[in-house]
Amino acid sequence: MEVTPRLTWNEEKSLQKLLGNVSLRLLYKSSVHGNSFGTMLNKCSCQGSTILMVYLPNNVFGIFVLESYPEMSEHLKKPTTSFLLSFQKNKIMEMTAAFFNSTVDLIDNKLRFNFSQVQYVLLRSNTQNIFIPRLLGEKLGLTYDFKSQYTEYEVFRVEGMKDEPGYINRIAGATPHRDSLLAELRAYRPYADLVSEIRILLLGPVGSGKSSFFNSVKSIFRGHLTRQAIVGSDISSITEKYRIYSIKDEKDGKSLPFMLCDSMGLNEKDGVGLCMDDIPHILKGCMPDRYQFNPQKPITPNHPTFITSPSLNHRIHCVAYVFDINSIDNLSFQMLAKVKQVQKEVLKCGVSQVALLTKVNNCNGVLQDNFLQMSESMIYKSQVRDVNMMLGIPKSNILVVENYASEREMDPLQDILILSALKQMTRAADDFLEDLPLE
Repeated sequence: MEVTPRLTWNEEKSLQKLLGNVSLRLLYKSSVHGNSFGTMLNKCSCQGSTILMVYLPNNVFGIFVLESYPEMSEHLKKPTTSFLLSFQKNKIMEMTAAFFNSTVDLIDNKLRFNFSQVQYVLLRSNTQNIFIPRLLGEKLGLTYDFKSQYTEYEVFRVEGMKDEPGYINRIAGATPHRDSLLAELRAYRPYADLVSEIRILLLGPVGSGKSSFFNSVKSIFRGHLTRQAIVGSDISSITEKYRIYSIKDEKDGKSLPFMLCDSMGLNEKDGVGLCMDDIPHILKGCMPDRYQFNPQKPITPNHPTFITSPSLNHRIHCVAYVFDINSIDNLSFQMLAKVKQVQKEVLKCGVSQVALLTKVNNCNGVLQDNFLQMSESMIYKSQVRDVNMMLGIPKSNILVVENYASEREMDPLQDILILSALKQMTRAADDFLEDLPLE
């Protein structure tokens, strides 16, 4: 008889995002096979990597164990890589994970996962209780000693996991590093409080990923995927208005001190795409939000919404040249000439510059295991070198990202690339502000 798992489609997809493109095969279901930990361990030991899902009325807890559970007769085994995760029903699609090494004890009707002397998860089969001490619960967003009855549990074998050294440890480090970047950007303040928020201008060819980058940044701070800016194709630009987007933090709903300015895409043909004569007005802060671009005619001081006396707040503080990383080698002479024409205006205004290379095919291989520097084996090193040569931008300011496009869920590794790029843009903007003349 086929046994139907209780694990939902959304929960399974979240686990696949965390562990890679794996499949989960149900090995044990307590409501069918019995609520005996001894029977469960006998059935599930020597099955490779497994994950135990414990179902409660308002939470689902999971305990992943790399390689195998210990056999029933063995106690306090050598620690194995594992992690504890939680789905909270009152927070849609939110999964929290904490990573540890653990040992497993089975004593009578008690199954205990030991992460440290004071951090553990205790399950009792006779009362169907789960207990998580406060110190461990805080890592999962719980602010108290957690004790509750579970309704049932299931054990799944994790199949298809990457057999790479340190892969699980890399996953284990991704979520805390992403959270650290989020905290740093939430605490960011522009240099010397010279402006209330910095403005970052996204410029680049049609279809390079400018609008998608804004959508990706907004999604991370919102905690779920959102697509406010309409995204175009590689052929025609959807962005016809100049947009100044603020980013709101889902924690308190307040606008963060950085804004992303989205423009019409550059086109290699004259009279198509962003008008070159609009560039100085954008950089100096004369162009208003929602201005309708005219590829053949720039904005003039006679326009009713033209900002005649822009303040430092209105100005652009950092320009990000956005390119599809897979098209760097195919940039036409005409397109490169236009980008250099734009760069000439940017340099004339003294604005800081970075390059943003989008649409990487595999964000997992971009960064080293510490997430701080690019991997020596990254396949896109030649494109980074080409942009460095073309525009003279330091390699430290050439940023590689994979925007959210067709995904339905967030990915910590993808978030790290996007947030690291945004962090470097804020630093570039601060350099511009610091370099301003005293007056």
